[in-house]
Amino acid sequence: MRKVILSIWATLFLAFVIVSSGFAEEAKSSALNAEEIKKALGLSIYLQGGYTYNFRNPDSGENRLRVFDHESNSFNVDLAQIVFTKDALMNGVGFKVKMSAGETAKWIHSRGLGINDGDDPAKSDVFDLTEAYIDYLAPVGKGLKLRFGKYATYFGAEVIEAKDNPNYSRSLLFNYAIPFTHTGLMAGYSFNDKLSANLHLVNGWDNTSDNNKGKSIGLSISYAPIEQLSMYFNTMFGPEQLHDSSNDRFVFDWVATIKPVKNLSFILNVDYAKEDMGPHVKDAEWYGYAAIAKYDFNDTYSISLRGEYFRDDEGVRVGIKQAMKEVTITPEIRLANGIILRPEYRHEWAGSKTFDSHHVMTNRKTQDTIAFAIMYAW
Repeated sequence: MRKVILSIWATLFLAFVIVSSGFAEEAKSSALNAEEIKKALGLSIYLQGGYTYNFRNPDSGENRLRVFDHESNSFNVDLAQIVFTKDALMNGVGFKVKMSAGETAKWIHSRGLGINDGDDPAKSDVFDLTEAYIDYLAPVGKGLKLRFGKYATYFGAEVIEAKDNPNYSRSLLFNYAIPFTHTGLMAGYSFNDKLSANLHLVNGWDNTSDNNKGKSIGLSISYAPIEQLSMYFNTMFGPEQLHDSSNDRFVFDWVATIKPVKNLSFILNVDYAKEDMGPHVKDAEWYGYAAIAKYDFNDTYSISLRGEYFRDDEGVRVGIKQAMKEVTITPEIRLANGIILRPEYRHEWAGSKTFDSHHVMTNRKTQDTIAFAIMYAW
């Protein structure tokens, strides 16, 4: 643990030295206020916490099938982040360093970085180097972006930080169908305002240090034919099993955002994955779909509704063969100074008696939770 913490602070110090050198050149003799310093350093801070109540009051203290909000009937500091970032200009260099801490950090560790308990992520390290990459915008056409390092996945309709999602809890698709991060190379090009594409060559799913001798190839295409519609088509193919470079995994992810009117938006997400499991073993498949609707009443109040279905026929992602469904409703209140409040109700169904309760012999196929979350961004 001590080595991990020391390495984290060393990374932060290095990032501070890098951004401070650029800041010193730009700074004038007059004193800068906090906002000017923040802009010069590319600094942002994010805090997120909440309380989730499980109506079954499970003895395990777990909200089954959840990831980030897995603890029941407990206050939690979900996520604390500090970020340094600089955009790459034409023929220039940019970078991003994002450090995370809290319950969420335990679940997003990539292999080879931090203490990662695969059998029980809740016992993993509470610190994580979530992103650390360098960008270079090569003077090719409108600009060819080249990236090297560790970065958040391009898959899915949601992200790690709840503030950038319509709901507080994450979907089953985000938790189980796709990876959280990648480490490797990316090349991206925007052909015009409507079409862009990124090509990825990475260690694979959540691997800072590769778990085999193979690499995974990914492609992401963004297409926005009209102002009211934008779509992402994402794929990845490559070996992901430990010490096995012959069994390949394929995943396809489609995300569409539809805004028929100013205050109303719909997000649709479809995922399908298939993985070789070796000779004489049935290939594994998992797939699902989700729909999210969000309506903004005004600048202060919103409400979001999510429904989804996820199926894991071989139990390779969830740990047991079953199909799962959930529906979530999340009001949102945006206060002054970057504070967001979200109460939330979630109901889940499982194909087997997955959800435990206060008495283990009374496990059920359903689970109901209510949550209250607070988020702050600076």
